[in-house]
Amino acid sequence: MGSFHLPSYGMQTMLKEGHKLMSGLEEAVLKNIEACIQLSKITSTSLGPNGMNKMVINHLDKLFVTNDAGTIIQELEVQHPAAKLLVMAAKAQQEEIGDGANLVVSFAGELLQGAEQLIRLGLHPSEIIGGYSKANVKALELLQELEEAGSEKMDVRKTEEVVKRMVSAVASKQYGQESILCPLIAEACIQVCPANPTNFNVDNVRVAKILGGGIHDTCVVRGMVLKSEAAGTIKKATKAKIAVFGAGVDTSATETKGTVLINSANQLENYAKTEEAKIEELIKAVASSGASVVVSGGTIGEMALHFCERYKLMVIKISSKFELRRFCRTTGAVSLVKLGQPSADELGYADSISVDEIGGTRVTVVKNEESGNLVSTVVIRGSTDSVLDDVERAVDDGVNSYKAMCRDSRIVPGAGATEIELARRLRDYGAKETGLDQYAIEKFAESLEVVPRILAENGGLNSTDTISSLYAAHVAGNLKAGVDVEQGGIKDMTADDVWDLLTTKYWALKLATDAACTVLRVDQIIMAKQAGGPKGRPADGGDED
Repeated sequence: MGSFHLPSYGMQTMLKEGHKLMSGLEEAVLKNIEACIQLSKITSTSLGPNGMNKMVINHLDKLFVTNDAGTIIQELEVQHPAAKLLVMAAKAQQEEIGDGANLVVSFAGELLQGAEQLIRLGLHPSEIIGGYSKANVKALELLQELEEAGSEKMDVRKTEEVVKRMVSAVASKQYGQESILCPLIAEACIQVCPANPTNFNVDNVRVAKILGGGIHDTCVVRGMVLKSEAAGTIKKATKAKIAVFGAGVDTSATETKGTVLINSANQLENYAKTEEAKIEELIKAVASSGASVVVSGGTIGEMALHFCERYKLMVIKISSKFELRRFCRTTGAVSLVKLGQPSADELGYADSISVDEIGGTRVTVVKNEESGNLVSTVVIRGSTDSVLDDVERAVDDGVNSYKAMCRDSRIVPGAGATEIELARRLRDYGAKETGLDQYAIEKFAESLEVVPRILAENGGLNSTDTISSLYAAHVAGNLKAGVDVEQGGIKDMTADDVWDLLTTKYWALKLATDAACTVLRVDQIIMAKQAGGPKGRPADGGDED
């Protein structure tokens, strides 16, 4: 009797071998929750002005030292599918508002931790989801009631108004430097703010990082700062007309692929001469169009440079195509493909272009004071690359919150005051609910305490005391009481102008709840066997943009 095969049962018969299946509460739901809580633990210690930094080294060996949750999460390359959902939510927040990614992850983590306790008590995930969704709707409603009266009428061109709304975003990245950075960021944003502020483009505020000096040497330049110097000997041009050639300024413009048969030395000499004459003719044509500056997006030939000097043309090379595009936008020039005489409307204009030295680095500064300025640059100074990168992130967040306030300038009290008040009111709301929802609403309210709790912990205060005294103050009617991380204890932080943008909170609560509910909805994870074959190449860092 030959050996016979027992058929395999269950999932094995249905799926290819090598698959993994996790199902049920223990294996799927709680494992997912655990992964998300781990992720939120990483970022939550970086929340707020006293947040700790993380050192992340990514797959290209680049070092990041930062407490910007958006950056940390992006560089961690999270593998776990459930934790990835939180990462996506944080990225959505980063793109929508530019600040508050940390709030999303920390809050979602808290919600899931609450959910875990409820599941262990025997609630079904769908009951928890129902409760959370109810609480979320209510929280967003209550949030609108907490807005500061009159804050929706804001002049986006008034520096102090802007700084007031920007401080919390910048201070959470660069605590102690916000008084230096905020006015600068505000100035840069206001300079490029279009007639209709809702059309504000974040890309128009540039950052140039130059080593040396300290943060206090940071300044704002109206116009662009290129981190390279002019190619020729001419280093300055005022009231300049600018011709931009995207493909480069070189003799190759005259060459065609072809074979030339040369029989004598004479012919060779003539051939070289004609090439020289040809390029001279082209450069002369550029000069006669009234241009005094030539910008090249590619190589600049020796001979071409020689003739540019002869015709007193300043030559600048911009190799990044993004920078070239911005340069065209700043000066209103059109990038030409072929070397030749540009027409009057293809020429750009700048009040002055000069090569300056900032901290031993030669830079080209393009200024446009009179003709409506389209780009402004924050020149950041600092001692090391990682400091510069971190300040750049703070500037980035500031600019993004400017964009957010252009759309919706309403503000709510900062420093955890809003969260505690929401938690207090949600608790009352939950107590009135019947059924199992009330437990989930209670947990939702409790999760909101995560913000003041972490602010207190990161500031080295006792979090339990802080939270109970916050509740006491809020019950007594002081709705603006928040965590004072400088002196310790609690006080009305709005006196020190600690405000948060309402939109930041609104989106963060929304995205975090959505992410948490999505994670809770999963009850099975089925992973197919990983495809074989060669591993794909990791994506490269790409250009700065």
